[in-house]
Amino acid sequence: MTSSLQQKTILNGLVLAGGRSTRMGEDKALFQWHGKKQMYYLADLLKQFCNEVFISCRIEQANSIDKRYKIITDEFENTGPLAAIISAFHQNRNCAWLVVACDLPLLDTKTVDYLIQQRDERVVATTFQSPYDNLPEPLVTIWEPESLPLLETALAQKKYSPQRVLLSSKIKIIQSNSTHALLNVNTQEEKEKIGSLIPGQSSKS
Repeated sequence: MTSSLQQKTILNGLVLAGGRSTRMGEDKALFQWHGKKQMYYLADLLKQFCNEVFISCRIEQANSIDKRYKIITDEFENTGPLAAIISAFHQNRNCAWLVVACDLPLLDTKTVDYLIQQRDERVVATTFQSPYDNLPEPLVTIWEPESLPLLETALAQKKYSPQRVLLSSKIKIIQSNSTHALLNVNTQEEKEKIGSLIPGQSSKS
């Protein structure tokens, strides 16, 4: 294990695989960029850093996920990643959660390690600045236990954007040390672009 377990608060990992991939038209969690389904690739990556790692999914997905991987099913419907993060905290309120989206094929150990090294437990979350809009990137973020009441308030107010929670909270925001690590895939065009950056690898589901 690395420095994550030396923190005062234990760090668990959560891979978000419960999205419906409506823009893409096919399940991004099943792409095989690195020789295995993307959700498993990311779960294995986080296992190098976290105490426990879970795949977040919808209830109807649960039986299709490899039994070697732990899962947390969403407690709330149609609320996006916010539901997944809250559901993880309801599983364990006393740990922090390193949350990553499944559509990040270029996320690597160096980037994850850097995020953990920069972690500040005195704030609600430690997060990267998005390369798209320079705003906090909520889906490559360490959420501390203190974030749960804020997330639950957002849910109650039907404000389902985790990014809005970050923008209204005390956070630590850092720059990525990689040009491509935070690039995500939402369209077929982006899928082709990312595929060109992973020579010899397949993105087929």
